[in-house]
Amino acid sequence: MSQTPEILVTGGRGAVARGLSALLGARGVPHRLASREPDKPGTVHCDLTDPATFPGALAGIRSVFLYAESAAVDAFVKEAVAAGVEHVVLLSSSSVLGPGAADSPLAASHLAVEQALLGSPLRTTLLRPGSFASNALAWAWPLKSGRPVHLPYPGSFCDPVHEADIAEAALAVLTDPSLGGRAYTLTGPQSLTFTAQLDILGEVVGRPIPFETVSREQWKAEVDGYIPGPYAEALLDFWASTDGLPVDLSDAVERLTGHAPRTFATWSADHADAFRA
Repeated sequence: MSQTPEILVTGGRGAVARGLSALLGARGVPHRLASREPDKPGTVHCDLTDPATFPGALAGIRSVFLYAESAAVDAFVKEAVAAGVEHVVLLSSSSVLGPGAADSPLAASHLAVEQALLGSPLRTTLLRPGSFASNALAWAWPLKSGRPVHLPYPGSFCDPVHEADIAEAALAVLTDPSLGGRAYTLTGPQSLTFTAQLDILGEVVGRPIPFETVSREQWKAEVDGYIPGPYAEALLDFWASTDGLPVDLSDAVERLTGHAPRTFATWSADHADAFRA
């Protein structure tokens, strides 16, 4: 007889959710993968903006890995409590720790979901990654087209964290009750400038990667249609705030996974095909 899944993994098309699902599967942990647009057999429909999809996805569930969508979070919390959910692990963001987080397009949704969960009876664990290493995928198109990468703040530092480390951290807090009910800031092992990341990526793909420094306005014009204006402005402000200033690193990945976080070089090697024409 098959076991009834007790863990719901939302955001089933996201890299972290896919990685977590694979880890749970390898351990034989029964779980239910959910997505707004289910794209493979066994994935259930759960649109975090549509409360009508919550009851079916949450039936029989005791723990949830949740993406930070605030549109219907109060309805989700209400349905989760009614369904008997005991523990929610939220994929939040370290941006919630910054000044003015409630008014920041980068942080507001994450903070709203955190507050809704922390104000509920649900045991809540907060995973707060810094900069996803996968943000570098935005450079794939210029690299493959032979154009320089445009950077408004080439000397801006970040803490690129591999999505596999986030998935392993989520596995740890979902499967070890002693680790839950806390907040963890997840970072990579190095504070790197954008230019340092390009150097590392160039070594992996086997050729130097040129870049050009551009103005804020030029960069905003280039991403118009892909990144909403307020979000683009908030990104620029964040990059300006870390221009020439290394960011703080944490040991949370190592404490949760038992190994040092993967380097940006490792992430680049894992995704090198995305940058090759």
